[in-house]
Amino acid sequence: MTERAALIGYPLKRRHSEIMHNAAFEHFSIDAHYELRELELAQIADFVLEARAEEWLGFQITAPYKQAVIEHLDEIEAAARKIGAVNTVLRREDGSLVGINTDAPGFQRAAEDELGIRFAGLRVAVAGAGGVARAVVNALVAAGAESVVICDLAPSRAADLAAGYGASVRSVAVGPAFEECLSRVDFAVNATTVGMIQPGVAFEPRALPASAAAFDLVYNPPETDLLRRARARGLAATNGLGMLVAQAEIAFERWTGIGGSGPIMRAALAADPGADQTGA
Repeated sequence: MTERAALIGYPLKRRHSEIMHNAAFEHFSIDAHYELRELELAQIADFVLEARAEEWLGFQITAPYKQAVIEHLDEIEAAARKIGAVNTVLRREDGSLVGINTDAPGFQRAAEDELGIRFAGLRVAVAGAGGVARAVVNALVAAGAESVVICDLAPSRAADLAAGYGASVRSVAVGPAFEECLSRVDFAVNATTVGMIQPGVAFEPRALPASAAAFDLVYNPPETDLLRRARARGLAATNGLGMLVAQAEIAFERWTGIGGSGPIMRAALAADPGADQTGA
């Protein structure tokens, strides 16, 4: 029996997840296939019912369904519940489904591997307050960051995210208040789509201290204006590809019990120039 896994979302314009997981299945001689399933919101319940069948390992979720899927699952792990978003589902032998979030540990693993930083004691600024920002903030707080400042074009969304944590997390308005915060941080994260969907930068790297590091979660294009400006200043900086691979590696390990798939996944992406083409 060929086992199955999938990514659901709408629209699905990139094949990265399909490429990564199928390469790992092949490398480890696992009879399984990962597919892309572009669904309307009304189709989620039927898909989740399908995914309870014996051949399914589980599935992953991308925008805009990381919150909508929760009501259809049997259990949500504590970290995913705190974040308020599920990006991976595990199928148990009895057909029950458990929602987890691999974005948060994926972000932390990528920051450690690619920038050589540890979150404990850091002062951090985060641009954005959407689903991926929620995972970022959770990872930072759980690992002991000293302070986290959140800024979003929708101030109420940033305030709501900050309110879920203690006094070490606060929100500030776009503009001079955020720029002043940037001048005093060790680490700055772009958790918006600026640089991918919209041109420009979510924050100006020249506002950061010379010792700070920058993490742009955008991975397409691989070098954004933010990264170019940060590197021109000599700052340590990286894009979101490492996080993309790390969250997939963690999901693969939770499904199969096999670790160490990251290098295989990264090599598969490098070898496939069609990863960013629309379609399955």
